Amino acid sequence: MIATELVKMVRRPRTWVSLALLCGLPAIVAVFLGVTEVAPEPGEGPAFLSAVLTNGALYPAAALAMVLPLFLPVSVAVVGGDSIAGEASAGMLRYLLLRPVGRTRLLVAKLVTLVAYVLLAVVAVVATSYLAGTLMLGDAPAAALEGSDLLTSVSGTGLTRTQLLLRVGATMLYIGACMLGVGAIALFLSTLTDSSLGAALGALAALITSQVLVTLEAAASVQPYLLTRYWLAWVDFFRDPVLWRDIERGLALQGVYVVVFLAAAWANFATRDVTS
Repeated sequence: MIATELVKMVRRPRTWVSLALLCGLPAIVAVFLGVTEVAPEPGEGPAFLSAVLTNGALYPAAALAMVLPLFLPVSVAVVGGDSIAGEASAGMLRYLLLRPVGRTRLLVAKLVTLVAYVLLAVVAVVATSYLAGTLMLGDAPAAALEGSDLLTSVSGTGLTRTQLLLRVGATMLYIGACMLGVGAIALFLSTLTDSSLGAALGALAALITSQVLVTLEAAASVQPYLLTRYWLAWVDFFRDPVLWRDIERGLALQGVYVVVFLAAAWANFATRDVTS
C-alpha cells in the first residue's frame, strides 16, 4: 500500500510542478545576484549575510529562508489536503476501502507519502540552490576569512566545509519536521471534507493565523504555542556554538501538533461514513 502511494506521488505532474516552483525562486534570485552583483561587500552589514549572498556553498541557507515562510508550507498543505479528500472527490475512496485495506493502513500510507514529499522538497531546494549558488556566486571563502577554507558563521567565526555540511543537513531535518506540523493539520482536515481545496485552504488559514499572531505583541501569551513560532530557529544551527534552546522547543512543539492532529485524523477517519 505504501509503495503504491509513493509511486502515485512520483507519477503525478503536480508533484514535479510544485518542486519546480519551489526550486525556481532561489535559482532566479541566485541569477540576479550573480549578474547584478548587488550583494553586500565583505565588511558591509552582517558577516553571515554577506557570506551567504556571495558564496554558493552557503546559499542553500538563503534558499531555505526564501521558501520557508510561504512556498514550502503551501506545497505541503496542498499535498496533505489532497491525501484523503482527493480520493473522495474522485470517487475512489469508497472503492479503496472495499478492498482488503484497513482505514488505519490507508492513513499510514498517506502519511508516509506526505513525509516523503516533504523530504523530497527540502532536498530538492538545497541541491538546486547549491548548484545555482556555486555557479552564479562561486564557492570561495569570504574575504574576512581569506587564506583559509573556513566559511563565516552567524557568530562571525569560521566553519569548515564538513561542519557546514552537517549543519545544513540538520537544518533540512528541522525544517522537514516543521512542515510535518502543517501536513498533519492538512491531513486531519482532509478527513473532514471531500474537497481537497477546502482542506488545503483550512491548513493555510491556520498557518497565516499563526504567522500574524507571532508578530502581534498583544498575543504574547499564546505565541510560545503557535505553529510557526520556532520555524526560524534553524538559523541557530549556523551559530558557533549551536544554540539548542529554541531548536529543542521547536521540535517539541511540532511533535505536539503532529501527534494531536494525526490522532484526530485517525479518530475521525476510522469512524467516518464513507459514501464517495
